[in-house]
Amino acid sequence: MRILSIQSSVAYGHVGNSAAVFPLQRLGHEVWPVFTVHFSNHTGYGDWRGPLLDPEDVRAVITGIEDRGVLPSCDAVLSGYQGSPEVAEVIVDAVRRVKAANPAATYTCDPVMGNAKSGCFVNPAIPPVIREHVVPVADILTPNQFELGFLTGRDALSEPAPVEDVLSAADEVRKMGPSTVLVTSVERAGAPEDVIEMVAVTADGAWIVQTPRLPMKANGSGDITAALFTAHLHETGSAETALSRTTASVFDVLDTTLRSGERELRLVEAQEAIAHPVERFEVRRLR
Repeated sequence: MRILSIQSSVAYGHVGNSAAVFPLQRLGHEVWPVFTVHFSNHTGYGDWRGPLLDPEDVRAVITGIEDRGVLPSCDAVLSGYQGSPEVAEVIVDAVRRVKAANPAATYTCDPVMGNAKSGCFVNPAIPPVIREHVVPVADILTPNQFELGFLTGRDALSEPAPVEDVLSAADEVRKMGPSTVLVTSVERAGAPEDVIEMVAVTADGAWIVQTPRLPMKANGSGDITAALFTAHLHETGSAETALSRTTASVFDVLDTTLRSGERELRLVEAQEAIAHPVERFEVRRLR
């Protein structure tokens, strides 16, 4: 599998492409990383150094890849944090170019906008562009529950919500274009406080998985989740299996990180859990 991954990059730590590329390679996939920023570290530290790349420079890199004549062999496009509305348009253009060369290729969009605790933390001009221009061209969408609420205009999803509301919102966003929706960081009404869940929804059904809630904040975990789910879905064609394998790997990465006492994800240390996930969490069909 060959993946064009258009995301941020950091020298220290693991977010964006610096979180997604190694796990994908560890699964045996070829990745073409295109950077939208190149920072010293992720912005969660409060200060960082390095350039936010000009959208036209990002476009130029993608054009250079296209010049090699390899887009027909590209199986998937993956994007995460989009630093500006202009970068979002570059990503949409890249998806169109790849799909023109290979109609079977898919596009996975992780619509990074915010979360329930922090609210929206991106440029206010970005979310409308994602909703109106990016989501309609996506095949796989991986919002957290807060982002799903924004995309569908459902403020109630910012709080613990009935699973029926999560499914209804996922169905609504699927009507915008994506065929598969993976909802992360699901806060389900009635669920125990010490667990966290993910829900996958397709035309064939919906599935939920539950893991213990670990006492940590892990920048980059969503980036790994989107990457692994894309890879496993392509390989197996099963959202249920992709959900199971992704959950197993991500939990083990987080658990390894927590036990290490380090702030940054221990991707290298946990690489066997990425390459060979131990599927020990039950995936339950919701419909």
